[in-house]
Amino acid sequence: MFTVKAYAAASASSPLALRTIPRRHPTERDVQIDILYCGICHSDLHTVRDEWHDYFPTVYPCVPGHEIIGRVTKVGSAVTRFKVGDIVGVGCLVGADHTCPNCQQGMEQFCPNAVFTYNSPDRYGTAPVTYGGYSTAIVVEEDMVLRIPSGLDLAAAAPLLCAGITTYSPLKRNGVGPGKKVGIVGLGGLGHMGVKLARAMGAHVVVFTTSPRKTEEARRLGAHEVVLSSDATAVARHNGTFDMILDCVSAQHDLNVYLRLLRTAGNLTLVGAPEKPLSVAAFPLFMGNKTLAGSMIGGIAETQEMLNFCAQHGITADVELIPIHQVNQAYDRLLRGDVKYRFVLDLAPLKVAD
Repeated sequence: MFTVKAYAAASASSPLALRTIPRRHPTERDVQIDILYCGICHSDLHTVRDEWHDYFPTVYPCVPGHEIIGRVTKVGSAVTRFKVGDIVGVGCLVGADHTCPNCQQGMEQFCPNAVFTYNSPDRYGTAPVTYGGYSTAIVVEEDMVLRIPSGLDLAAAAPLLCAGITTYSPLKRNGVGPGKKVGIVGLGGLGHMGVKLARAMGAHVVVFTTSPRKTEEARRLGAHEVVLSSDATAVARHNGTFDMILDCVSAQHDLNVYLRLLRTAGNLTLVGAPEKPLSVAAFPLFMGNKTLAGSMIGGIAETQEMLNFCAQHGITADVELIPIHQVNQAYDRLLRGDVKYRFVLDLAPLKVAD
């Protein structure tokens, strides 16, 4: 083992602080990566504060971060896809069994033996759980590493590893393209990516937001129309017209409003994760054979497909790049919704000699 610098939370109530963490030396099939940038996902904040305890209890110390862009510094003897110097990415997954039915269908995120990038049992025994990208280096098995296409701004590409694939996967699965009308509910870290991707896929894109000040922003990002969700009359004008709605809101809200907007056989997919259950009435689903679904990131091949799509269409996240030592201030601002639209940590300050 070797040690690297990282920012970690010691408890649900403590700020993130500098510490050293262990990393394993690369095995024959591993890739060692010098981390350049790591996005801050809202999941990081939830996990640090142990707000998903009933589903994913947090083990401390917790080193978050699953939107990782870095440069390969070492490769194992059996590695064939990467070489030293390559620019690569690591998303929400660092391990899977590669043999189960889900893996065979390219859905490693649902593998019963999936290893998530942080707060997941570490099968190598390096630490009790995996440690994420708020650190200077990481070691990952080759099959879980992604190639970052040339031409993408690296800092702005980091959120693609979570926010990008989280929105791309359900849009693609629902056949979004020319002739389709797609709604995006919420214009935050996920929503702004949903707008860019749905527009690039050729759909007619409508943004629903609670904030009048986001109207011009939504149009800049690619929305054809913007509707204030507090204006019941304006919302109702769209009843029965949407092929798909992507719900990116993590706060309490009325799903039934959006179910009524779907055309026959339309789909409402949740990618936001509210703390408390949302109420759904049966009849808005019955009337039109509509479906309500959830979606969680995507498999490795699909994530690579998404990265290639983004490179082809010049898509990255809108980010604010900050030095790693400002991570706690970023968390405070994230809680206030004071970011357009994703914070990305610059790891360079951690690499300066003490």
